[in-house]
Amino acid sequence: MAEPIRMAFSPCPNDTFVFHALVHGQVPGAPAVTVDYADVDVTNGAAERGEYDLVKVSYAALPWLLDKYTLLPCGGALGRGCGPLVLTREASAGPETVAGKTVAVPGDRTTAYLLFRLWAAEHAPAEVVVRPFHEIMPAVAAGEIDAGLVIHEARFTYQRYGLHAAADLGDWWESTTGLPIPLGAILARTDLAERTGVTPAAAAAHVRASVNAAWADPAASRQYVLSHAQEMEGPVVDQHIGLYVNEFTRDLGTDGYAAVDELLGRAATAGLVPPVVIPRLSAV
Repeated sequence: MAEPIRMAFSPCPNDTFVFHALVHGQVPGAPAVTVDYADVDVTNGAAERGEYDLVKVSYAALPWLLDKYTLLPCGGALGRGCGPLVLTREASAGPETVAGKTVAVPGDRTTAYLLFRLWAAEHAPAEVVVRPFHEIMPAVAAGEIDAGLVIHEARFTYQRYGLHAAADLGDWWESTTGLPIPLGAILARTDLAERTGVTPAAAAAHVRASVNAAWADPAASRQYVLSHAQEMEGPVVDQHIGLYVNEFTRDLGTDGYAAVDELLGRAATAGLVPPVVIPRLSAV
């Protein structure tokens, strides 16, 4: 009997919504799945150690992971109008806002931080500190740090902390590239079939089926999504899913792959990541 697939993704509503059917054995023909829930800075490190068969990571981490993993063309988070925000206590705007300041980021190999480094290339902060993303807004509001780079549902809640958006890195990215912003990727171990009997292409087909099931019956996953949404209220959960689960979740397509190539190509040219070629994989 094949071993269960070991999987890790965040407890955020977009991930639990997308993977509900797969996790709960509702995808015909898919193997059993065991899940660990962790923020992306944790899963990036776990993937570098090869700890999971399927794992949600930052696109920015791919150059360090593709020796062990294959990028799946579905299940991830790309989109428009969904980029990270740079938040400050004072109303201000532009890269000069962070020059010489202390900035908290949600992980040093996150897509958010890579975009931040490209955006602030000529206005480097004095210090960058890594904090769990849910701690960043309170720390900025309390004056513990000068600015914070936030992701996820913080787009909908930062005003509650009296904070201001100095920059929307998604808007900046889209205005300079015309492409969606690549945030989170789903990877499968290249040797997945040896341990589980499931090829990466077959895993992609199962993930896509889970996406389709989520859209076909959104109510089916509601309790599961809310149980992992921490202190997020229902309307914010719905906004979160609506923003991060879109056509690119079902299939990266031409624009999705172009966005990944552009992000990592720009970063490699700037010397921020090693050069990498992203292979294309089609689901069976």
